[in-house]
Amino acid sequence: MEIERPYLLFLGDVPDALAAKTAIGIVDWRKDWCIGQVRLPGCAADTGLPDMSIADGAAAGARTFIIGAVNAGGRLPEHWIASVVEALEAGLDVASGLHIRLRDVPAIREAADKTGRQLHDVRHSTMTFDTGKGTKRSGNRILAVGTDCSVGKKYTALAMDKAMNDRGYTSSFCATGQTGVFISGRGVALDAVIADFISGAAEWLSPETDESHWQIVEGQGSLFHPSFAGVTLGLLHGSQPDGFIVCHEPTRTNMRGVKTPLPTIQQVIDKTIQCGRLTNPDIRCVGIAVNTTAYGEEEARAYLAKVSEEHGLPATDPVRFGMDAIVDKVSAEFGAP
Repeated sequence: MEIERPYLLFLGDVPDALAAKTAIGIVDWRKDWCIGQVRLPGCAADTGLPDMSIADGAAAGARTFIIGAVNAGGRLPEHWIASVVEALEAGLDVASGLHIRLRDVPAIREAADKTGRQLHDVRHSTMTFDTGKGTKRSGNRILAVGTDCSVGKKYTALAMDKAMNDRGYTSSFCATGQTGVFISGRGVALDAVIADFISGAAEWLSPETDESHWQIVEGQGSLFHPSFAGVTLGLLHGSQPDGFIVCHEPTRTNMRGVKTPLPTIQQVIDKTIQCGRLTNPDIRCVGIAVNTTAYGEEEARAYLAKVSEEHGLPATDPVRFGMDAIVDKVSAEFGAP
């Protein structure tokens, strides 16, 4: 799957920034690949890119219309279909990370066939996977896990990969969600893999490597989330992490989209070790990544210091303060590059 650039990002009329996390993630890590954003009336998210009509984006040189919004169940709202058709008729390919296949929508399929444009369903891999085997593989792996979904696992993994490479490690980012695939150009949207093959897909994604190589695996869901724990567990078993980073957003009380109370960081550490030992008996926590967006800098630093002291682990906000403290922990636990 080769998705042509530049991108024109479609945000629809989503109610908040989290619902546009695909578009925002692309801009945060690949802004130079993007021309602008298209928003419908009522949209409450903003990537900071120039607002454009689809015609203006096509005239400016955009090649692919990215559906940069998500929702529970990965559905395509009926009132978004006209925008997708308009993009195809303007000469753009369309790429989506939703669960629904674009060609399954008659109006979109007909427009694509008429215009000869490409439809990319990033969430639907063309790969076939074996079941997971649990056999120990060479190389080193770090997995981002979470107290909830949408707490920064992708950003943590991307920031950790960059920080390790900057410090002289050989490291690579392994994308497990649609946004990560748009950012990295390779990966598997694990939540669209048939359940029996999730751990096998994770093994394929993080294969045997040189002993000095580190694979930083993007996390999905949470072991405590009643909607997504199955994907999280399969990813944990398949990726066989040597170390994991717990990602947390401190202002939440319930898990996103459900009434289940948020687990504590310590509960996530304990459960991840308990479950992860099935395929890596030496699994350990190497740090805590906290999304401190809701806090001022002084309050954020105080909170991170408190969390670090409570758990005896480095704690940081990957976006605000970087990942050096956690890289130091990896060096202490596993050796310098």
